[in-house]
Amino acid sequence: MNITIRLRSVLLIIFLFGIANLGSYSQPMEKKLNIDIVFIGNSITEGAQLNKPADEAPPATASNYLRLQKKIGSIAFINQGRSGFTTVDYLPSAAGALAQVIAATNLLHKDTQHILIFSISLGTNDSAEKGPNGSPVKPADYIQNLKAITDKLLSDFPESKVFFQQPIWYSPNTYNSAKYMAEGLARLQSYFPELKLLVEKYSHSNPGHVFIGDLKGFDYFRNKYLTDLNPESGNAGTFYLHPNKKGSEVLGKFWGEAIYSSLFKD
Repeated sequence: MNITIRLRSVLLIIFLFGIANLGSYSQPMEKKLNIDIVFIGNSITEGAQLNKPADEAPPATASNYLRLQKKIGSIAFINQGRSGFTTVDYLPSAAGALAQVIAATNLLHKDTQHILIFSISLGTNDSAEKGPNGSPVKPADYIQNLKAITDKLLSDFPESKVFFQQPIWYSPNTYNSAKYMAEGLARLQSYFPELKLLVEKYSHSNPGHVFIGDLKGFDYFRNKYLTDLNPESGNAGTFYLHPNKKGSEVLGKFWGEAIYSSLFKD
């Protein structure tokens, strides 16, 4: 009799425990995204002026930010930033920089279940008065070049997503081996509305694949250049162009935030 009562009690406890936990078991686990990111850009993307570009450049700090987000599984990335490069340097060609980027992407993006993202930050060198390839690049040509680059990436990787990260501020006396100055800074800002229009056009022609990235960096570095950009000696005095370690971490976070908010936009 006692054994029967004990057995019934045990079965009742098991039953009640199962009912109590049924809700948790019935809730589907939230699927996390695994992401491969290819960063395309110039010396700022590359990490010029940093002691450890592989760890401190904006692509690394953006990836570190994304790894900490609750809806992200794994992050793998490659930094394809190249010092001095313009949109002209990345135009599609059989043996140009973009062909090398595509080859590197194929090595990175082996698992097609991963989301492939291209983060593009170009325009600083395009805006220069003289020096970088093709500069000064007019706004219409800048947008046409970006479109050619993007069309090629979307053609080779149709499921990929492309983010245009708005270029950041530089001081109006910037003049190293290339001449930027106030004219270049004004030209750089003339790209911004055109960049948004290009994204808008893609929202109709290729919805869900091309996005505007960070828009906060320009104003941030205009206000924080003394603490977040490196002072550099140039032909027109001390100028500010490249983020230091702190600035690179901030910029990477801006890029990461823009990517994350677009991926999980309601």
